[in-house]
Amino acid sequence: MKVKMQINRLSKVIVLILGGFAFLSAFLIAQEAEARQIKNKVAVFAALNKVTARISHLEIPIDGEQKFGALTIKPRVCNTTPATEAPSTTSFIEVKERKLDGSQAKLFSGWVFAENPGIHAVEHPVYDVWLTSCKMPLGGVAVSKPKKLQRRRTRVRSRRR
Repeated sequence: MKVKMQINRLSKVIVLILGGFAFLSAFLIAQEAEARQIKNKVAVFAALNKVTARISHLEIPIDGEQKFGALTIKPRVCNTTPATEAPSTTSFIEVKERKLDGSQAKLFSGWVFAENPGIHAVEHPVYDVWLTSCKMPLGGVAVSKPKKLQRRRTRVRSRRR
């Protein structure tokens, strides 16, 4: 009888130890996966105007805002995985819609995924917005194209006509 009780206690101790190792390993794997995320400073979106059928390329700095039609898009975070891992690009965004009376209403707030744009898509009757990638800006500061380059390109185009 005493031997049975000792075996029973020993088996409970072993189960507790194995459970502790399983919990610890799951915790460490989760920490390692979180540490592999690269936090970027710019979120890159594609935006479709369904009326004109035009797709626009939007590069928005984190915590910056950009207007697209009646929408205002504000990315809060944009994470990617390193090139050595399976691709995963995620961004937490807030989208507001400007109404005809000038007020703004929250249209979407949540995570979007570049690899699966339909999972948490911004649903609007006129506009579609989806994440395409994240990136770090050149020189560490998010800026748009210099105005001199934009002017030069328009001059070249006008000469060709």
